[in-house]
Amino acid sequence: MEITLTIVFLAALVTALATGLGAIPLIWARDKGPRLRGIGSAVASGLMAAASIQLVWEGSAHSAPQTALGFVLGALFMIASRRLLPHHDGMQVGSLIGADARKAVLIVGVMTLHSSAEGIGVGVAFGGGMDLGLLMTAAISLHNIPEGLAISLVLVPRGVSILGAAWWSIFSSLPQPLLAVPAFAFVAIFAPLLPVGLGAAAGAMIWMAAAEMLPEAREEVGGWTTTFWVVVAAAGFLALGWVVVEH
Repeated sequence: MEITLTIVFLAALVTALATGLGAIPLIWARDKGPRLRGIGSAVASGLMAAASIQLVWEGSAHSAPQTALGFVLGALFMIASRRLLPHHDGMQVGSLIGADARKAVLIVGVMTLHSSAEGIGVGVAFGGGMDLGLLMTAAISLHNIPEGLAISLVLVPRGVSILGAAWWSIFSSLPQPLLAVPAFAFVAIFAPLLPVGLGAAAGAMIWMAAAEMLPEAREEVGGWTTTFWVVVAAAGFLALGWVVVEH
């Protein structure tokens, strides 16, 4: 079968829609108060830390220096974004106001940056043939579900509905179909950018976990509970990645 731009777009769109599935487990969450907010922040931290490890590993396979450069740029981008955002007392995003609105903007922004790198990855993979493209599509689709969970765990305890969290999760992944098409069409141009993009996504997520998520988790549920859920989430994410790669 000939690979067309439509096939690449639809494949990348599937990966974006898969992100919305991460909100589903929260349908059964009874307590959506401070405890869920704390545990959610810990789980999100673990998921982002594990995802960052995978991104750095994948980027280094292409170019370790470019991945390192991207990592620094991603962290600097988040530091600058945090400073440029209005003071949390004056922020409002939908039903969220104040610090909750600011946290929502940051988590969606981080995952959107991550999705940009994944979109390039899908397009570049299809440049290597249909089999490689479909394999990358399946891997990123599975990879995106826990990322959607990470976003939902930040948004739902702050009052966003399950459907709203699913929408924002999908929204954060829209760069995937938008960038996969030009990456496939101009693979020679986009391929060298992939390790920088992977590193930038990793740097942004590590910063978000360390500067925003972990302090809140420790404040809400304490150090031991935070550590437990970070480890469980990270181990689960890495195990999922191993299963996808091996099979």
